[in-house]
Amino acid sequence: MDRGLIKIHLFNMAKKEQKTNSIEHTKKAIIEALEKSLGVVTTACKIVGISRTTFYQYLKDDSDFAKEVQDIEDIAIDFVESQLFKQIKEGNTTATIFYLKTKAKKRGYIERQEITGAEGEKIEFKIEVVQGKNVFPIKPE
Repeated sequence: MDRGLIKIHLFNMAKKEQKTNSIEHTKKAIIEALEKSLGVVTTACKIVGISRTTFYQYLKDDSDFAKEVQDIEDIAIDFVESQLFKQIKEGNTTATIFYLKTKAKKRGYIERQEITGAEGEKIEFKIEVVQGKNVFPIKPE
């Protein structure tokens, strides 16, 4: 192999290594920014100076990075839950209702209603769309 080709090859390898180091440095900076912003991606990206698209590409391509991001999201949720419990302890009715609606569904604290027939039997129904001269026709979108 010619010495010129060897130098070019080594130069290209060094460039790739610099780019990899730069990306790893950026990922580390993002993790630190996410910790400071309680996992808010837009804020972290602005702090580091990258686009959200780049962030999500890193997330997609690097499972270790994705794991670190998930850990931060879990910590943020833990923090918010602790704030919710603090409000519940202080007698905040809205916080109490929110907690029950999200965590106590199996005990009947739900918004939706289920309509059944006698003794819980299923109700079957059929919807038929009828078009006539006094009805506006349904046009496919």
